[in-house]
Amino acid sequence: MTTTLETPTDAALAPRPIGRVLITGGASGLGRAVAQAVAAAGGTPVVLDLNTEGVDVEHRYSVDVSDRHAVEEAVSAAAAKLGGLDAVVTAAGIDRPAAFGDVSAEQWEYIVGVNLFGTVSTVRAAMPYLLESHGRVVTVASSLGVKAVGDATAYCASKFGVVGFTRSLAAETKGKLGVTLLIPTGMKTKFFDDRDERYKPQDDSRLNDPENVANAILFALSQPPQSEVRELVITHAEEDSWP
Repeated sequence: MTTTLETPTDAALAPRPIGRVLITGGASGLGRAVAQAVAAAGGTPVVLDLNTEGVDVEHRYSVDVSDRHAVEEAVSAAAAKLGGLDAVVTAAGIDRPAAFGDVSAEQWEYIVGVNLFGTVSTVRAAMPYLLESHGRVVTVASSLGVKAVGDATAYCASKFGVVGFTRSLAAETKGKLGVTLLIPTGMKTKFFDDRDERYKPQDDSRLNDPENVANAILFALSQPPQSEVRELVITHAEEDSWP
């Protein structure tokens, strides 16, 4: 008796086209790098950000992602204009490092509102379109979503929340939706610019280039059918905060 092994078809092995990708925080930092990478790969970037002035992208919406209703309106408008969506990347994120007692309740809740609830609202609003296209979600957490440090209670709480939300979403939607959790360490962006000096990196030589992280995201988005990248940790080669 002989056993015949089925050979995968070319279609099953072919990279998935990048398509229509909605990116929160797409006006700067990692989000901007993702938008540029999507465009370079022949896809259509859609940028959601608080300030989109100067963003060289046709489809852009000025939105505070902590505002669920504004997110819902922007996502619906983008999907209607483009005839659907193929992917979402939630790169919007903020932090205001300080001791817990020195952070106002309003500021603490706003950090969580942007980082966690902004992620959830965007994914929720995009879900009907992504399920239709069998699309993909990439959520951007942080190494501080798996490792807690002091003076970052709101940021750690929000990013730990992103990790839990993403893992649960992946379990719930397997076979219907591609879900990837991205855990980057520090990057060379303006994320650190408005911090007190004691909270700024003293040596930026170990900060990763956001273009490297964006390329990793495109790798996850372009996986062929039935192949998923569930989690990615991206660091500079000499990063000492991981694991």
